[in-house]
Amino acid sequence: MPDRLIITEENQLKEVSIPETPRQPLWVQLLAKFISYVFHPLFIPVYLTYFIFEVHSYQFAGIDDWNKTLNLLLILVTYAFIPMVSVLLLRALNFIDSIFLKTQKDRIIPYIICMTFYFSVWYYFKKNHYVNDLISMSMAIFNASIFGFLTNIFMKVSMHAIAVGVMTTFMALLAFNDSSNFSLYLSISVLLSGIVCTSRLIVSDHSQKEIYYGFVIGVFSQLAAHYFVNA
Repeated sequence: MPDRLIITEENQLKEVSIPETPRQPLWVQLLAKFISYVFHPLFIPVYLTYFIFEVHSYQFAGIDDWNKTLNLLLILVTYAFIPMVSVLLLRALNFIDSIFLKTQKDRIIPYIICMTFYFSVWYYFKKNHYVNDLISMSMAIFNASIFGFLTNIFMKVSMHAIAVGVMTTFMALLAFNDSSNFSLYLSISVLLSGIVCTSRLIVSDHSQKEIYYGFVIGVFSQLAAHYFVNA
């Protein structure tokens, strides 16, 4: 959000932040918050894993439902539960000011924690020779945590935008490289990305630049992972 200098009643200059997005009605704000929670960056990997198991299931013909469930639980615990608990502990110990990670400083330690566990998932999938889609997705998420951490030095880039950038690029690569018809899923991903990014503009203090940069980071992270895994 841009800053402007105004003259106060005491004839003094004061810097104030001017929102880039006009204030929306209450119901729009509530809907945007709901969307932000449902499509939180910690949940996107879980949704993608479920999609791979259920929709792209022909790659797992030799894996029973129980093993699929165990792998999904692994993703849920590593990508969502552990980071959430870590943030709560950091807040309880006063290492961060808010569980919503509103400042660049608050995001440093959570990024490092996420990088550690995201790397472990990628390494586990790679070492155990899982299908390329899972290896590529897990590596993309690890890449995104690294690029997000580095970009956080300069700006508070949107984590939501990074996550949906990974998701949309993942779906695009499936649509372009698979004989199955993924056009519908790609269209849904693009639509959801627009909705999520718009929601963040409405209910967060992110600027448009932080949203755009986040999405680009997500796209690049998935493209780099796809190239590395399939090279």
